Amino acid sequence: MTPTRRRRPRKMTFYDGIYPFYTLQRTPFIFSSSLLTVILVFLVLAASLLLILPGIRGKSRFFWMFRIIVSLFIGVVIVALNFTADWAQGSLRANSTYKSFSNAVVNAEVGLHVGLYGINITLRGNPVHQLNETIDYNEEFRWSGHLDEQYSQALERGLPNPILYIAEKFTRNSACGLIYQYRFSGYYASATLWTAFCCWLLANLLFSMPVLLYAGYMMLATAAFIFFSMASFSTVFGLPQCSFSIGDATLQPSYSHSFWLALGTGVLCVLIGCMVVLLDWLVPEWVREAFSVGGDDDDDDELGAFPHGYLNANFLEGVAIQGGLPAIGGEVLKSQEGLVITGAGVTVKGGKVNPATISELVERL
Repeated sequence: MTPTRRRRPRKMTFYDGIYPFYTLQRTPFIFSSSLLTVILVFLVLAASLLLILPGIRGKSRFFWMFRIIVSLFIGVVIVALNFTADWAQGSLRANSTYKSFSNAVVNAEVGLHVGLYGINITLRGNPVHQLNETIDYNEEFRWSGHLDEQYSQALERGLPNPILYIAEKFTRNSACGLIYQYRFSGYYASATLWTAFCCWLLANLLFSMPVLLYAGYMMLATAAFIFFSMASFSTVFGLPQCSFSIGDATLQPSYSHSFWLALGTGVLCVLIGCMVVLLDWLVPEWVREAFSVGGDDDDDDELGAFPHGYLNANFLEGVAIQGGLPAIGGEVLKSQEGLVITGAGVTVKGGKVNPATISELVERL
């Protein structure tokens, strides 16, 4: 008989720090896929618009380039702020138990990053490699889903205790009630930011039309909605805060990069809007020339709108001259200053010739 070989049981080992029997969940952080898509779209748009700069002559080329850069910067900031995860953040470093049913203690830095869509909880060991394991976690909990279910899934996956402790504070069963504060403030802040983006689109459309005053008003409206989004998010700090205590340290979230970026963008929109409105009131002709737009002038319909005109002599063949003025069929065309006829043609001088008279002359010829 041939002896049978016994298979050695496979050991459940780690693979790149991930348990093989848990589904791999990668959470983008700081530069998420949505945020990266927004930045790439605006970069492509900026590059395509800057390609036409060589076709613009004179000093207006630099003004056009400045307009493109500033306008696209405002647009990309407004859209990107909806997807960033650092409107508020806090961190602490402490010694804490690593996982449940274990007495192992690790020294790590715990971070809480709050965005308009949810929160990110990070855990990074100091050093990273402790207990024969790489301690570098980043877990995302979104408002759009049921956060209680996400917390239950985190328990099943066996996430470290510091992450579970902070996530539990945002569940519906928590006495802190943080989910209601942060969730609704994030929703309203995001809605006002998208309204600000619509105002920004209208402002850019109006800047290409001879209604620069209303374009300035729309820039002020853009700034107003950005400030409204900041005020909406700030409401979470006006309520009693729930403390996050791990070991001997306490974590307290505070305003972070996205909040201050929104403030700076809003101030920039206010400056642009006020400058456009003020210049349109003081020097409207210069502003229209700077933005390469023109307006309809009611004086164009009045007599004398053309102080100097020119008619080719080849079109005046058969026109009789009576008393120094041209006549067609015996009818003398009247003008205050008259028509001066030379060998090259007929020149209108004096600034008081009716354009309808010239049109009538051409039609009769």
